[in-house]
Amino acid sequence: MNHHQSVSIRQISQGRAEQVGYYRFLENENVSISELVKSLSDHCQQQVEERHILAISDTSEINLQSHSGRIKTDELGVVGNDRDVGFFIHPTLALDAETGFPLGLSALQLWTRNPNRPTVKDRGGYNNLPIEEKESFKWLASAERSQHCLKTGGASLITHIGDRESDLYEEWATVPDAFNHVLVRVRQDRRLLGQSRSLYAYLQRQPWRGFTRITLEPDARQQRIVREVTLMIRYTPVNIQRPEHLQDLDYPPSIQLYAIDAKELGTPTGEEPIHWRLLTTHPVKSLEQALQILEWYKFRWKVERLFAQLKKTGLDLESTQLESGEAIQRLTVLALSVAVRVLQMVEGRDKPQWSAAVTFTDEQQECLQQLAPTVEGKTKKQQNPYPMKSLAWATWIIARLGGWKGYQSQRPPDSATLTHGLKRFESMFAMWEITQK
Repeated sequence: MNHHQSVSIRQISQGRAEQVGYYRFLENENVSISELVKSLSDHCQQQVEERHILAISDTSEINLQSHSGRIKTDELGVVGNDRDVGFFIHPTLALDAETGFPLGLSALQLWTRNPNRPTVKDRGGYNNLPIEEKESFKWLASAERSQHCLKTGGASLITHIGDRESDLYEEWATVPDAFNHVLVRVRQDRRLLGQSRSLYAYLQRQPWRGFTRITLEPDARQQRIVREVTLMIRYTPVNIQRPEHLQDLDYPPSIQLYAIDAKELGTPTGEEPIHWRLLTTHPVKSLEQALQILEWYKFRWKVERLFAQLKKTGLDLESTQLESGEAIQRLTVLALSVAVRVLQMVEGRDKPQWSAAVTFTDEQQECLQQLAPTVEGKTKKQQNPYPMKSLAWATWIIARLGGWKGYQSQRPPDSATLTHGLKRFESMFAMWEITQK
């Protein structure tokens, strides 16, 4: 699959025998999903030495309802609407904190949700259950597994980043230490120790400290297009009080954090205003520190790009023709490794400081060197402008194979172009390997 950048078994197979081989591999009960996940984290581990890593976690569903008539649904559960069949994935994408470049997946969880589980209304004391018995434990598990991967790989520091769903007192109480920081978007208006006001009201009374302009990523789910946004910023230390439902558990009575309030100024008519309330263990005592936290939080959107590449933009996972739920889960792990590779290509197309070795083997780079003259034009404008063996150099070649014209005045090659180019390259590379034997 890494050779073909696709999850369509028929498309990636060179013949019937290879097609049967793929199916047998994915249907083989001896192929452990945990071992496939470990191979992902092992590769990530090799990229992180002496780096501050942003470990960005998020959840997505793999909806297979359109195939429910032929898939073995006893191996699946229900997804977010509690009707459609499928399963959930919760990857952690590791980014270099200085540049935002994706280095791999440090952790990955897959699970099915029981369609016969009690509803929220029926569960009564669900909030009082230990976090280990809730689905939200995924956030703590991701942090623990990522820490093992990244610390073993020699990372200098980790900042665990999540959206509102990860705003859990249990995470604040157990994850942070000298090596691990946490940064999340606030989900609830928490009580503050020693204050008559709650978090939101307390933040509102703080003075504005400055502003910044950011480019807001498009979001099809909210019908939001890309636009420039001016954010007014305030920040303050806060002491979060332990929630009542945790009073009898072994958590500290309060936790010292730093809060940032970033609110859009001058929202265009018809647009939803941006308002981010963030909590972090990183010290925020100056506008410069607040802006750095906002920059790191903006990188969270890259995990959404990963999901788009997995399911829509390039690999179209949910159209798989496999009939076993476990086989589709194995396929998902492999497809995620491909999606990360494409994401690295998109990120690396204009970053010559990154080595091609992040994405391509030594043999593949040698093949790229031999292909390079065949995709360059006669004029200087059609020459590869990047240093040889940089990721930008390799991406330029792959983009040309994908149909990009190579002019700097053109829009940069997108993920669809790079996916197509990778398919062509891997076919060429397979033939090249034969000639080298």
